[in-house]
Amino acid sequence: MRPIYEIAREINQEWSKLGKGVNYAAKPYLDAMLSLNTTADQYIMDSGTSVVLYGLSNMSSFRGEAARRLKKELKDHLK
Repeated sequence: MRPIYEIAREINQEWSKLGKGVNYAAKPYLDAMLSLNTTADQYIMDSGTSVVLYGLSNMSSFRGEAARRLKKELKDHLK
């Protein structure tokens, strides 16, 4: 399982390729994920789990094959 920061970095790259850039509501969560290895980590006062959950809930406009694969990787961290 890849660290969360690697997944977040790839999400930023793939989302940017779609031409619209990262959704403004998802950006703070993706930025926070860049400092997480696992959901057991903390980001300031938030748990890694909550950062990933809120990030996923704000990624509804991130679509396509790469989006499905990357979101699944994040969801696997929640198990």
